[in-house]
Amino acid sequence: MTVATLSEGPAILIGYAWRLHIEAEAPVFTEGASYAGHLRLKPSDPTLLAELSSADGGIARITDTVLELSLTPSQTAALTPGHMVLDLVRTDLEPDLHLGFLLEVPVMLPVTRGLRP
Repeated sequence: MTVATLSEGPAILIGYAWRLHIEAEAPVFTEGASYAGHLRLKPSDPTLLAELSSADGGIARITDTVLELSLTPSQTAALTPGHMVLDLVRTDLEPDLHLGFLLEVPVMLPVTRGLRP
């Protein structure tokens, strides 16, 4: 399987919610399927920075061709400026199926921050 690295989309702003739509060219996001993904500093890093899943609402199927990924403000608050990586796995199949792409997402410190304790 070839893994494509994608680097388009919005940056994660530390302390703010983040959302990204992933759009496939073919109808590959089956209704009822479940997904999981890990956010790490780099693929080889053992430290898990955030986990997204269908079960917790971090990955939501919008249509057969669109998934929405999201992080909460509390998940992004623990990040540092730079770049993070994320990939996705379909977890309702046996064995789990890697979706074949790796996202590289910039992480930025916003100018407006610390508004709520």
